[in-house]
Amino acid sequence: MTDTLELSHWIGGERIAGDRPGESLNPSDTRDVVARTPKGGAAEVDQAVAAATDAFDGWANASPEVRFDVLDKAGSLIMERKDQIGRLLSREEGKTVPEGVGETVRAARILKYFAGEALRVHGQNLASTRPGVEVQTYRQPVGVFGLITPWNFPIAIPAWKIAPAIAFGNTVVIKPAGPTPATAEALIAVLHEAGLPKGVVNMIVGDGDVGRAIVAHEGITGVSFTGSQAVGGSVAEGAVKRQARVQLEMGGKNPLIVLDDADLERAVNIALDGSFFATGQRCTASSRLIVQDGIHDRFVAALAEKVAALRVGDALDPNTQMGPAVSESQRETSYKYIDIARDAGGRIVTGGDRLKLDKPGWYVQPTLIADTAPDMRINTEEVFGPVASTIRVRSYEEALEIANGVEFGLSAGIVTQSLKYARDFQRRAKAGMTMVNLATAGVDYHVPFGGSKKSSYGAREQGFAAVEFYTQIKTSYSAG
Repeated sequence: MTDTLELSHWIGGERIAGDRPGESLNPSDTRDVVARTPKGGAAEVDQAVAAATDAFDGWANASPEVRFDVLDKAGSLIMERKDQIGRLLSREEGKTVPEGVGETVRAARILKYFAGEALRVHGQNLASTRPGVEVQTYRQPVGVFGLITPWNFPIAIPAWKIAPAIAFGNTVVIKPAGPTPATAEALIAVLHEAGLPKGVVNMIVGDGDVGRAIVAHEGITGVSFTGSQAVGGSVAEGAVKRQARVQLEMGGKNPLIVLDDADLERAVNIALDGSFFATGQRCTASSRLIVQDGIHDRFVAALAEKVAALRVGDALDPNTQMGPAVSESQRETSYKYIDIARDAGGRIVTGGDRLKLDKPGWYVQPTLIADTAPDMRINTEEVFGPVASTIRVRSYEEALEIANGVEFGLSAGIVTQSLKYARDFQRRAKAGMTMVNLATAGVDYHVPFGGSKKSSYGAREQGFAAVEFYTQIKTSYSAG
């Protein structure tokens, strides 16, 4: 076993101890306690908001070069420690070590990207309709942001919310996900080591009570949330009720269309990546595989062979290709939906059985289900696990209609050699992001991220679009 970490809250630049009723467990081996965690509540949120409020004026009015230096140094420190932090991530969340290190590198690059954005906040000079009057617009920081982050990307998503918030001069109170607080805390510690002033970023560890206190707090001027639709709706309601900004990312039921003209091997590898890597626990995962008649049977057979060959095991084992689910509840959700699909007439091509390995962990057998109908629950509700279903179609038009026929609209993909269908799909797919001959999961950090319909609400995250949510425009008139 590896040593157990003792976590604290971060308030006003200091580690603040609290009661420790919680534990973060290693999903690969639940005998391993990764961290003992405090349980915060409204009182700790009050303290954190007060610290963030006190820090706001100094940080907002600091030179953007100061913000550049902190973010750039933090990015460098994380890059230097990518193996150590990536291994912690894998131990706590269940990603394989290459996936954990890759996510850590992504977080470092996000910090460095937004270091540069701190120096690139643009305004405009405009001619007034009145002689002798000049008009300027410029962007200003908003205030204190509450950030509520999920467990499936425990360092990348905190980074892509914190980095733009502080790059543009705001301060932060963040609640990390319950299963993965140690990974989030590693990021907060590095930011302070890089010279972040006290109170600019505060972290409260806890359960839903912390999130609710953040959403309801009058001192929080904006809330950015990534998580489930059910919780997202209550976050939006609470924030809008008191006229705070709100941004929601709430998952997907992402389609991958495979047309008859697709290169079979390429299509299979794209589906394997999108559906099963990271244990299928990605909001952009390819959970619906919509396959045209002429290639369907060959595609299902070839994909099933690769799925069955995936090595499931301890995330820290270098031979593992797919780690466990993050928690017992996530494991059980996957098996629940497998049973639902089977009972509705779906055919289990491979997988579907309980896995028993040589250690207690939350393992799920990767599962491919064929012969499903578009309206089955397996094709309309988010599973968030290593489970993919196939839908047979006759034509591109039928495939597109089915792809667009759910309430989610985050990412959508197509595998084809036809420029005609690829271009048409890019225009008509009802999703915030489209992928041509690429997995639906896997996005760049310097471009906008977000969906349509019930997948997302509010301004886009990441890249140049982040400035919209984390700043407000001021229009200034002057006469000579």
